[in-house]
Amino acid sequence: MALKILVFLGSVRTRTPPAPARLGERVARCCVALLEESGHEAVLIDPLDYALADPFKPLFSYAQRNAPPDLLNLAQQIEAADGYVMVSPEYNHSMSPALANLLNHFGSSLYSYKPSVIATYSAGQWGGVRAAVNMRTFLSELGCLPVSAMIHVPRAQEVLNEGGGYASNQDAREWDVYLGRAFEQLAWWANAARRYHECEDGEKRPGAFTCSPSQRNAP
Repeated sequence: MALKILVFLGSVRTRTPPAPARLGERVARCCVALLEESGHEAVLIDPLDYALADPFKPLFSYAQRNAPPDLLNLAQQIEAADGYVMVSPEYNHSMSPALANLLNHFGSSLYSYKPSVIATYSAGQWGGVRAAVNMRTFLSELGCLPVSAMIHVPRAQEVLNEGGGYASNQDAREWDVYLGRAFEQLAWWANAARRYHECEDGEKRPGAFTCSPSQRNAP
């Protein structure tokens, strides 16, 4: 079943050093291309395309009539999506602040009961793996549970070109198989969730924390 997958790019850095700039865009575009080759609709969500308020103000803090149109549009895309791919570099052993900032503009009710894939990268040898540990707890709290397979791309500037294709010295088949493991899991869970949503009981979802943080409190 064809799915709609949002690929979130977790970087707003446009300058060097370090070089190259926008390294994460290569990873995100690679993910989009592979998902599309598998027959899915993949949409790249770049935080640079959104004029986010400073200081931080999430969508649910606006009166409906005053909400920024681009945030409303992204909220609709998040709600309509079947799953997500979260692409992040590593900052101080944690996920990208730019990614967390963008995702935090929307409540968990938009993300919940859908799967996600964690995809990290680096210019060095570790591929952002320590950020992935942090991302598991973050995404679980949003309700878009990460699948078990993850994607880590070390030395991404050597693996991918600016368009998101593989460099000429890389084994494209091996990389496709590696990324494909995570995307196949994503598709399995997303299809299962969609089928359940479409059945009679599908919209009788357990309560999410949509009103107050106090809903998390023990009696």
